[in-house]
Amino acid sequence: MHIRTSVPLALAASTALAGSLLVSAPASAVTHRSGVHLGKIQYDSPGKDNRSNASLNAEWVEIHNNTTSKVQLKGYQLKDNNGYTFTFGSYNVSAGKTVKVHTGKAKVTSGHVYWNRGSYVWNNTGDKARLIKPTGKLVDSCSWTKSSNGTKNCH
Repeated sequence: MHIRTSVPLALAASTALAGSLLVSAPASAVTHRSGVHLGKIQYDSPGKDNRSNASLNAEWVEIHNNTTSKVQLKGYQLKDNNGYTFTFGSYNVSAGKTVKVHTGKAKVTSGHVYWNRGSYVWNNTGDKARLIKPTGKLVDSCSWTKSSNGTKNCH
């Protein structure tokens, strides 16, 4: 009789332990990548695609520096599937900070650089962003297919 009661208790304890180990992180948890990497991408600017500068600048790619020191992005490239390429001039992104690469035109400010294009880069129905070091080495990539909100979190 003593054995019968301890077996179900031991089984219940091991099941509870296994269950807690399996549910260590929520399914929606996002793993943050180390180093310099792609963050969030707004590939479909909100509203009608009318090629206005405001609409073009509402299309952007975040590049995040998840290191403990600033990184000089000079020579880094951002490319899409069609070969459109943005090459960074001299630009430092501080430790833990993000820079947005906007498609349209404007003056470079802290956290914002501009491709200076008059047409969209990122395809709404699917594309792939690639971040490439000046040496040609692929640092990170992120792809998407059509989504109702036009954004992709690449972390």
